[in-house]
Amino acid sequence: MTFTSSPGFSLMLEGISYMIGAEVPGVFVNIMRGGPGLGNIAPEQSDIKLVCRGLGHGNTHAIVLAPASPQEMLDLTMLAFPLSFRYRNPVIVVADGYLGQITGAVKLPGTMRRPGLPAWAVSGDGAHRENLINSIYLYEPDLEKHNEHLNRKFAQIAEAEQRAALYRAEDAEVLIVAANTPARMAQGAVEELRHRGVKIGLFRPITLWPFPIRALLPLLGRALHMVVVEASSGQLEDELRLALSHAGVFAPPAISHVRRLGGILPQQREIVEHVTHILGGARS
Repeated sequence: MTFTSSPGFSLMLEGISYMIGAEVPGVFVNIMRGGPGLGNIAPEQSDIKLVCRGLGHGNTHAIVLAPASPQEMLDLTMLAFPLSFRYRNPVIVVADGYLGQITGAVKLPGTMRRPGLPAWAVSGDGAHRENLINSIYLYEPDLEKHNEHLNRKFAQIAEAEQRAALYRAEDAEVLIVAANTPARMAQGAVEELRHRGVKIGLFRPITLWPFPIRALLPLLGRALHMVVVEASSGQLEDELRLALSHAGVFAPPAISHVRRLGGILPQQREIVEHVTHILGGARS
């Protein structure tokens, strides 16, 4: 396990690509900060595209877990380890700079289990002596075969590991999509607008990759509007639109957004004002 913040994560991409190619597990915690370049150390969701689509060169994917509270920071980091070993693949825990600095009460697990050595490990003992871990295949058909194996594994992950949390979303005509700390502001906006009679809910992806499209699809029949709330220039919205396209949804509800940049998080007031605007100010 290792942890870093945005520019440091960029420096790790060569190693992550190697680990994916060599099928080596590992957990990376990336606390996203303002960018590009050195930017600042304020919270942003500036690396969503990087962790979902840019994990080094070649054919790479990894499960991306997006906590929204100190408790989820603990729970999802603990979950990352068995997922990483189950699939022999890195897992990324990605949070914004606000989550990386706040404190909060967490409930610790009552028990912990110490796993043994997996059969594929290179541990230096007799039982594992013939094992080899590498990511180099100099014969092109061998590398193609290895990539096909990785693709099958990525497809298995995409099918089995989608995770999402829904808040008052079952009857929502306006659906907010948000992750990490912006989801907390979005939940406050949902409460405020519900008190005004707006049928609004929150869809919070816990896995940014694979995007939890299966949990979203049943909500689209009722939704008239989707509002993506994020602290980036559309990186979460891009993942949403791509997932909809891959699912064959080419005419989704109208999609709009509330975005802030530079280390400024979207605020509850801004979300409420935006939703009121798209509804024509009918409910105030």
